[in-house]
Amino acid sequence: MQIAEIYIILLIVITSICDTISQLFLKNSINSLGAFSTRYLKNIINFIIKLIITPWVWVGLLFSTLSLIIWLFVLSKADLNFAFSVDSMHYIFIAIASRIVLKERVGLKRWIGTVFIVLGITLVALSGA
Repeated sequence: MQIAEIYIILLIVITSICDTISQLFLKNSINSLGAFSTRYLKNIINFIIKLIITPWVWVGLLFSTLSLIIWLFVLSKADLNFAFSVDSMHYIFIAIASRIVLKERVGLKRWIGTVFIVLGITLVALSGA
């Protein structure tokens, strides 16, 4: 594996980490607002206003934007099928972060699926094609 490929993989890992952090902030933000009803337009508008004034939503969007900027750089340097395959690390990071940070239950089937994703990413990364 060449230095350029390692650099691209590192950037993809950074985008996956940024996306994971973004999702954690957004999930915590939405949970903090509680349940809302979509029955009336007024409820939807109030909910949107609450989202807009919630600082953690903006932090999540900031990480999402940072991820997008890095991702666009990655796309300028790597083949899409390679970059997108390696970018599947999101599934791994989200499963781990959901378990550790959000205290969500992650079942055996999900962990087995995550292991298969890791194997697939490894095969793609080592293919060098």
